Parts: sequence; C-alpha cells; structure tokens
Amino acid sequence: MYVCNCFGVTEAQVKKHAADGACTPRQIASACKAGTDCGSCVRRIQALLGRGAYPARDLVDQSRPVLAERLDEAA
Repeated sequence: MYVCNCFGVTEAQVKKHAADGACTPRQIASACKAGTDCGSCVRRIQALLGRGAYPARDLVDQSRPVLAERLDEAA
C-alpha cells in the first residue's frame, strides 16, 4: 500500500527505514522523500512510527498529565 503518492513510497519502505533507525517523519523524509511534497502522508508516517498526530506519548510515558501540558502550550 502506498503511503506517499507523490514519490511512490510504500508502507513497507517506511517500515524498512524505521527498522534501519529512522524514528521521526523528518528522518523518513531524508531517507526516501516521503512527506516532502504535499505533506498529506505525514500523519500516516507518524502512525507507522507509532506516534499519533500529536507527540503526547512522551508525556504519558513520563506519567505527566497530557491535557494540562497541552493547555500550558496553548496559553
């Protein structure tokens, strides 16, 4: 299945780059250009890397309140 239609990058290619050490959408983009044209695939890349649309996972792993942290950032 294609993740990035602009550059023809497949889900398998993204997973391979992730297995090779790419752990952010920017690192995936450096490896195969996915996410560098229209940007519509960036959220899918984040999901494949185990991240949601927002990087709140780090806060949860640290046992910090996610909602309160986001409210502080918005202020």
